[in-house]
Amino acid sequence: MNRKTQQEQQTRFPQHPPLGRRRLRNAHLAGLATLAAAGALLAIAVIAPAQAAEGTSAAESAEIANASPLHLSGNLGVVSQYVFRGTTQTNKKPALQGGFDLTHDNGLYAGIWMSNVSWISDANPAASASLEADLYAGWKPAISDWLNADIGVLHYAYPGSYPGGMTKPDTTEIYAGLDARWIAFKYSYSTGNTFGNADTSGSSYADLSVNHELFAGIIGIAHIGRQRYTGPNSAALSYTDWKLGVTRDFSGYVLGLAYTDTNAADAGYTIRGKNIGNSQVVLSLNKAF
Repeated sequence: MNRKTQQEQQTRFPQHPPLGRRRLRNAHLAGLATLAAAGALLAIAVIAPAQAAEGTSAAESAEIANASPLHLSGNLGVVSQYVFRGTTQTNKKPALQGGFDLTHDNGLYAGIWMSNVSWISDANPAASASLEADLYAGWKPAISDWLNADIGVLHYAYPGSYPGGMTKPDTTEIYAGLDARWIAFKYSYSTGNTFGNADTSGSSYADLSVNHELFAGIIGIAHIGRQRYTGPNSAALSYTDWKLGVTRDFSGYVLGLAYTDTNAADAGYTIRGKNIGNSQVVLSLNKAF
């Protein structure tokens, strides 16, 4: 994500090859499919309970909602900066984040999550896109009482205006993972251009995370991830990130503190003279509802 030269003026992560116009049809189709699935499930969640509860008392409506196999929840949070896979997305400035999730008792789910970002215009001032909207849908089957699987598709959308010739940062990933109580592994595979870098279909991200209570309700977090890029600049763009942190729930408000770092190369991740993958400290406050 360099900003001062033609090579540096790129999107989410620095794009050293010339910005192209290529778009992979399967990436767009996957993104549209995710949006359609999320919209359909959200519509069911809103319309079906309302129809079922029509003409019933408040108590009966509450009982119907509790008995429904569909569950709608939301989340809202603020962070001192938005860090994604070890790289700052807001130039070390605060971000407001939130979303909605619709789940079914059979393990199906869909949702949307949003955050403000600045990395697009930071990388290319001619672009104007300050919102990230993540649309996702998947299935989490229970394999046993201690092991769950997770398969799905996630589309990162960045609505805005872009100059001609710029590869848009919209990215679609399919993923699969396993969650064994306090340890989880997830593998994501990009189906097209990846975060604004042209000719990077097949790039991937592997994520290994551990969450465990330390003491007095304090949860310890440890994570290591590997972002692997394909294409002519794969060596400059690929990197490893890691994180250590803690969270504590205070009557539904979750306070968190995390330290992140990467080995991202200066040649691939320098913006305005700073490597966006350098060590970061993030303070967060989140509320689920």
